[in-house]
Amino acid sequence: MTAMRYMGWITGCSVLTAFVSIIWQAFIALQTLNRTTVLLTGLLAIEGSLKRTALEPAPKVAIGYGACTDLQINATEFLDRYYGRRIPVAAATTGSRAVVNNEDELLQSFAYYFQNGAAAERVMANSTLFTQLVGYAKVMDKERIHWYMGGNAPLMAVRFFMEGAQVLLGAHMSRKLRPLLPKEIRLAGDEIPNDDIHLILEYKAGDRWGPYVAPRANRYILHNDRNNPHLRAVEQLTDALKMYQPQLLVVSGLQMMDMFTFKSGEREARLQQVQRQLTSQPEGTLNHFEMASYVELQLLQQLRHFVLPYVDSLGMNEQELSNLQQVIAHGRTTLATDWNPRIAHTLDQMRQVFISLLEDYDDRRTSDAKRRSISRIHVHTLAYQAILTTAGSKWKNTRAAAAKAALTAHRYVCKSQFINPESVLQVLDDSFATSAQKDAPRMRIGAASPVPCWREYIQYGRQRQRLEVEICVAPVLVCREARKTAGAGDNISASGLAAQL
Repeated sequence: MTAMRYMGWITGCSVLTAFVSIIWQAFIALQTLNRTTVLLTGLLAIEGSLKRTALEPAPKVAIGYGACTDLQINATEFLDRYYGRRIPVAAATTGSRAVVNNEDELLQSFAYYFQNGAAAERVMANSTLFTQLVGYAKVMDKERIHWYMGGNAPLMAVRFFMEGAQVLLGAHMSRKLRPLLPKEIRLAGDEIPNDDIHLILEYKAGDRWGPYVAPRANRYILHNDRNNPHLRAVEQLTDALKMYQPQLLVVSGLQMMDMFTFKSGEREARLQQVQRQLTSQPEGTLNHFEMASYVELQLLQQLRHFVLPYVDSLGMNEQELSNLQQVIAHGRTTLATDWNPRIAHTLDQMRQVFISLLEDYDDRRTSDAKRRSISRIHVHTLAYQAILTTAGSKWKNTRAAAAKAALTAHRYVCKSQFINPESVLQVLDDSFATSAQKDAPRMRIGAASPVPCWREYIQYGRQRQRLEVEICVAPVLVCREARKTAGAGDNISASGLAAQL
């Protein structure tokens, strides 16, 4: 009898514990939903402040270079179907190769970036194999494959147009691709018979491939381009710019040159044309360079010489920031980095890159009057947007630009203009340190300040000059069910730029 009473007491406690646990989980879920709703309301209110009056002229933007057709498929379904029994076991040590030459290298490379949740864009040097992979993708169920207009420049051009800008795009396109571009966007470039194809292997957070699990949604891009590496639209865009006179010139798509085999001196000659285009712009035109996935150190060093000294602004994700910082500081590249870096770490890297570029400008401006002083860096991550601008510069609305970029991130990846708080995953805490340095101040994210901004002084150069900058950080309401990640960075960066013109 005593044992039965004891067992009944145990059962009652278990039921009570389970009930309390359910109530507690429901309470936490409600608290999270309330916080998400508060943040969403705050972000939308800030975004609403960007509306232009009827009397304000639409900003004029020009952007280059190149275009392609994106063939998007689910990565794990595709690889399981054709390579299910060949999943590599040594991806962590052998997968980080720059050029993919055969199927084994493809599988190793994909596994490396997949398990790190890192975006990657790689050249497939084997044209026959690339054509074979595209053929494999085409015969999958039609509901499982998607064709899109691709390329950094066209995607950014469309986003600028959606944000109300007049747009000039420098790109060669086929007759099939041109109708996908809004007719209001002016095109500087020739018609070509066939567009380059990019194979987009998309995956979601939690997707499994053999022993590997993706920690976040992302994509692995393969290409075998023949048009885009040569930047053939540069000259046409340069000619069109003389009459167009934009407020903003955006250079993108230069990663297509990465690991591509050129004739001796050919790549340098094409980059010199980009440099001439940038330096021919009047002071009233802001120049922006959109970073991408680079692995070739020599190309990155050439970009430091031909491009970075002549732009006012840089846009990139956390991987690209880490890569650029390593190239500038240590002369080496990085591959997959932390997919969800702490805000303090990202801000410190942004400051390091900003200071290095400022010092480079200060040291060389007397010998090269065309150089420009960097005044803006935008870094977009899964969890937040961080924008650093020089105080009092031509870049306005920094807080609103960060909010706009954060909302664009969710809308694009979820493929929905409506943001449902219940479809949101919050990755950030409600406060963050502004630097990894000891005693760095902390900023809170909440109803009173959904996008924290502050000003600080940056010291640089041998004379320890001081420059005041503004930094804004906006939380991203992460899409629980990612539907498209390829092109997200282009849309996010363009929306932030449009808000600051």
